[in-house]
Amino acid sequence: MSLDTEAVLDRRRAKRQLSFWRVLAVIALTLAIGAFFLSGEGGLIDRRQIARVSIEGMITENRELLRLLERIGEAKHVDGVIVYVNSPGGTTTGGEAIYGALRRLAEKKPVVAQFGTVAASAAYIAGLGTDYIVARGNSVTGSVGVIMQWPEVSGLLDKLGVKMNEVKSGPLKANPSPFQPMDESGRALAEVMIAESHKWFLNLVSSRRQIDTGAVPGLEQGRVYSGREALQHSLVDEIGGEPEAVRWLQGRGVQKDLKVVDWTQGRSVDWPFGGAVSGLVLHLTAQIGSELATLVSRNGTLGGFGLDGLLSVWQPSEN
Repeated sequence: MSLDTEAVLDRRRAKRQLSFWRVLAVIALTLAIGAFFLSGEGGLIDRRQIARVSIEGMITENRELLRLLERIGEAKHVDGVIVYVNSPGGTTTGGEAIYGALRRLAEKKPVVAQFGTVAASAAYIAGLGTDYIVARGNSVTGSVGVIMQWPEVSGLLDKLGVKMNEVKSGPLKANPSPFQPMDESGRALAEVMIAESHKWFLNLVSSRRQIDTGAVPGLEQGRVYSGREALQHSLVDEIGGEPEAVRWLQGRGVQKDLKVVDWTQGRSVDWPFGGAVSGLVLHLTAQIGSELATLVSRNGTLGGFGLDGLLSVWQPSEN
């Protein structure tokens, strides 16, 4: 065989080897991208699991959370849901929205709440949206009630020489107002709104927990309870944590030994790599927002400025 022929054959063998490794690399890359794309909360692979959703910090009408609950309801690989609640409450409408979303979710799969350090007011409303509540013995819960707060700075404005002028269509427009002392019409209006929302809250507790709210000491007056006290008054169903929540799900037909997977807001699986970056940004933003909300919840003055509408939030006494 001539040297030229041998060189041609060597080149052909080299090309075949190169083609083989190129194809292998493409297959490996495809499998890696596919695994990344199909894994996680929105994966297309039928990986049976229990979804865990966390509700923490100040509760508001969070559209991302509502969409997340809707996605979980549509996910066929999710057999059951644990809702971890650790919040002092928030806006009444926020609790109402989460309650409604959880009731819709519970129509599709079993949903259990696990209470953390505190699950009071609007956070307790969220818990009522599940079909079973597990609380720690020392979880703070209850605070069934509604509050409306606003700062009144008219005295400060007088000292500063600032006068607020206004023209309004009627005496109840923008009343009560932080820029004038409360009058009887403003107080009466606020009391009517509070009473109506309080009645709604009590009816919700009565119907979901099958109890007479008037027979529970302090419930209608807005007191809080430890988890053990709440169990005695049928405000929760069991003392424990996640193992007890999982066991309840298994008693409702959920397969044993399923992995509990955190479902978080702001994640996307439409575009694997871009979605990962945007998901990280959204997750960090949500974390920062949660911390700020917690700070607001600890400061009555900031909370008065920062939240509009009626509040269902537990605020421990500073005295």
